[in-house]
Amino acid sequence: MNLPTFPKTLYDPSFEHDGCGVGFIARPSSEPSHDIVDKAVTAVVNLTHRGALDADAKTGDGAGILVQVPRRFFRREAEKLGLRLEDPSLLAVAMVMLPQDAARAARCRQIIEEKAKGRGLQVLGWREVPVDRSVLGAKALNTCPTVQQMLVMPPAGLRGDDYERSLYLARKEAEAALHQEGFDDCYVPSFSHRSLAYKGLLVARQLRGFYLDLRDPTFESALALFHQRYSTNTFPTWPLSQPFRLLAHNGEINTLQGNVNWMRAREPELKSQVWGDDIDRLKPIVTMGGSDTQILDNAVEALVLSGRDLLHAMLMVIPQAWERMPDLDPAWRDFHEYHACLMEPWDGPAAVTFTDGLKVGAVLDRNGLRPLRYKIADDGLVIAGSEVGLVEMDDAHIVEKGRLGPGEMLVVDTRHGRILKTSDVMAEFVNRRPYGKWVKENIRRLSQVPVTAPDGNGRGEDLNGLDLGQLQTAFACTNEDVKIILKTMAAQAHDSVWSMGDDIPLAVLSQMRRPLMFYFKQRFAQVTNPPIDPLREELVMSLDCYVGPRHSAFEETAHHAKLIHMETPLLTATTMRALKENGDPSFRCKEISVLFPVDRGPEGLEQALAEVCAAAAAAIDDGYSILVLTDRGVSQEYAAVPMLLAVGAVHHHLIREGKRMKADIVAETAMAWDVHHLALLIGYGANGVYPYLALATINAFLQDRDLQESTIEEVEANFRTAAERGILKIMSKMGISALSSYHGAQIFEIIGLDEDLVDRYFTGTPARLGGIGLPEIAEDVLHWHRQAFEVYPQSRKVKDIGYIRFRQEGEYHGFNPEVVKTLHRAVQTGDYQVYREYSHMVHGGPPRTLRDLLEFRSEQAPIPIEEVEPAGEITKRFVTAAMSMGALSPNAHRTLAMAMNRLGARSNTGEGGEDRSWYQPINGDWANSRIKQVASARFGVTTEYLSMADELEIKIAQGSKPGEGGQLPGHKVDDYIGSVRHTTPGVGLISPPPHHDIYSIE
Repeated sequence: MNLPTFPKTLYDPSFEHDGCGVGFIARPSSEPSHDIVDKAVTAVVNLTHRGALDADAKTGDGAGILVQVPRRFFRREAEKLGLRLEDPSLLAVAMVMLPQDAARAARCRQIIEEKAKGRGLQVLGWREVPVDRSVLGAKALNTCPTVQQMLVMPPAGLRGDDYERSLYLARKEAEAALHQEGFDDCYVPSFSHRSLAYKGLLVARQLRGFYLDLRDPTFESALALFHQRYSTNTFPTWPLSQPFRLLAHNGEINTLQGNVNWMRAREPELKSQVWGDDIDRLKPIVTMGGSDTQILDNAVEALVLSGRDLLHAMLMVIPQAWERMPDLDPAWRDFHEYHACLMEPWDGPAAVTFTDGLKVGAVLDRNGLRPLRYKIADDGLVIAGSEVGLVEMDDAHIVEKGRLGPGEMLVVDTRHGRILKTSDVMAEFVNRRPYGKWVKENIRRLSQVPVTAPDGNGRGEDLNGLDLGQLQTAFACTNEDVKIILKTMAAQAHDSVWSMGDDIPLAVLSQMRRPLMFYFKQRFAQVTNPPIDPLREELVMSLDCYVGPRHSAFEETAHHAKLIHMETPLLTATTMRALKENGDPSFRCKEISVLFPVDRGPEGLEQALAEVCAAAAAAIDDGYSILVLTDRGVSQEYAAVPMLLAVGAVHHHLIREGKRMKADIVAETAMAWDVHHLALLIGYGANGVYPYLALATINAFLQDRDLQESTIEEVEANFRTAAERGILKIMSKMGISALSSYHGAQIFEIIGLDEDLVDRYFTGTPARLGGIGLPEIAEDVLHWHRQAFEVYPQSRKVKDIGYIRFRQEGEYHGFNPEVVKTLHRAVQTGDYQVYREYSHMVHGGPPRTLRDLLEFRSEQAPIPIEEVEPAGEITKRFVTAAMSMGALSPNAHRTLAMAMNRLGARSNTGEGGEDRSWYQPINGDWANSRIKQVASARFGVTTEYLSMADELEIKIAQGSKPGEGGQLPGHKVDDYIGSVRHTTPGVGLISPPPHHDIYSIE
């Protein structure tokens, strides 16, 4: 069951991420028990506060568990169906969510059954999974599928991993057939002889009530994953609930778009002895339109079934930070570097639990940005989850408790009866292959490649005979770019910093000819995904990158490590020459010019892009593995395709042609002098960037009075440091630590480019609004070309457009001097006419933002004022967000509360509570918030979705003792009515002040 399709709106389902509760429970003994299942359900119920509820208070974002196939349970259930299982250990179960319509469901069953039989599997029959739909909320019920299980046995001789592969192929073939026939409302949560998923669009407390199987004492497992989903900006569906087939996840995979692109690019290179001719039946590896966890699950499942151990696969996709760890075991370092040649990390804040039905474990991302704690009991029971206290355990029987650190792993191996920590896991895998030998013999370090002396001006920045200013003009580099951006980088070793805000028009609304890169806006982490500090987290940040052809990610050979290692993507004249002259036939470089004849006019741009893409594909066919896209050679007759457009076009063309992994892209460009430019080129597929115009410009600074004491080496080092720090800063805003993950991840949003253009050259990038296409971009390029070769020779001046500072003849600024002066006069004089003048200047200027394009529709008659609700009644429904005292200053917090009380509205204390002194009037005002979040009593209280009621409605937790630890006086204890919040036993209860509406128990 895939995500529904949506009309072109501002909503984009690709931004669905998870911020959830997750964990596992297991014993090293392989003996299954219902106790494990029961504890897993209890644990996920106790994580309910980490989920979300719809307004009906009964529809959640999803919850579920993943367990071993319960053999004793299915032996009995098979007998009920008139079947006899000779060997229940061989039974495989397909958990299937079928369409509600009976006829469609029957056809879906037929397809799934046919594909299973086509793989030689013996289909015993179908079992209706007993469910109680009465526990569901209206929205969950409306989309509730028919849940059935297909029971399968293997043919003679098919066992173990080969059996699992046959089940996987049958499912993949069935999914393809279902999609082809339009049955996207059919979904297979699991199909395995080892594991089984019970999940849905449920609140965790509904899990046991909905799936009646989970109550059966014969429903047994030795391990269980559990998950409560909380999705930000999400469209919850039954299939997107977790766990998936191998994984459950709390966090975000911020590099997802790049990971998906690279998985698609790898597909033509995939080969494996375990699949043989069936390898193409695995494709596509990932399910497009799925959540980040679902896509990660697809990738891990493919790696595992292609022959890798589950733990090995997890070390590949979520490796610990290894690049800059000074005390890391050399064998560990070699292991991680070898696998960096096979796959980029799936990066972002993540706590991931995983199981293959034999082993179960958890791993944290390299920063450790999601919590995961664990306890180990003396009977071997291991419980790990997003927080402690998920299952009540007697501390007298706890032999170890702790939390996972960055990149750490905890595993319970039920097959061998072991509990493994990170060191145990690494010890098991680092010596399975001679990784150190392979790395040492095959990876070439660019810093160690000998290079001949550069020619020309001594640094190799050949300007093709043009004046520096002329070349700057041709590429739309302005006086501000030179004096403020580049000079700051060269002199101070950091990128320019100025006040927040951007008061110039969006590029698509500007009257100026903006370069293409202005249309791209960086995306950044939201509240659920805190950005990291690239300085404080320096040890886990990495700019290491690799160049060269890649091979099948399903295999491991020495040849997989045959790559060139670069410490940074920023190339200089020396390192660029080293790359081109590396002397290894495995890394032949092909220069591809991105110039086009000016006399072709605007139509020449599209033709040039087609020629560049064709040249790139042809170079790969000729055995070249490094494609150097260069815009050198701009002249009176030739203009340059914007390098970002060239890189994006070649990158996606090669992916579509199935050739992307055979070669890497390097951009030799004049169109990169800002950190944003470098991030864009890397983000859209360039492995390295040689900004020759920027380097030539900073070399020219040595003639300036304030830099004449510096050397070429010093200013280049400063520029490189500034650029690298800037790239790390941009990565960190998305919680990304490794450049190899950021590479190709396209973490940008486009405002003002045509949808067809984006789909072709920047595939997958959000561009909700449409805009200009190639003809308009070509006109901009040719405009700057004319400025360079017609205007500049007469003026000898680089344009000062004023993107940063106001210039009289430059770009429009919303806060221009006249606007500011008029505002000052209005404030100082109190003259309403002056204010009207100020208002007219603000609203009457050229459009700068999208809201400036909006107008009130006036086709209909206005509503009579007497039919409009009074303002005083409307404001009573206003509510300020629950920002705690730690997020705001006490003065700001108090002022907001006073303001809301004046309006008759509601303020919220947030999790930190409020000062008791605010319960009394302050100079006639009242700072007492009407919505409270207070600590729970010692007896443990849970609350759920509190409504705007005059009474506190709470539910005493099971086993609690009302009155112990205090009771809220004057209020009833009743059933919950909403979403559970976490209880913190032992904190003590704050008595309520007299003025309140709601209490939220924290």
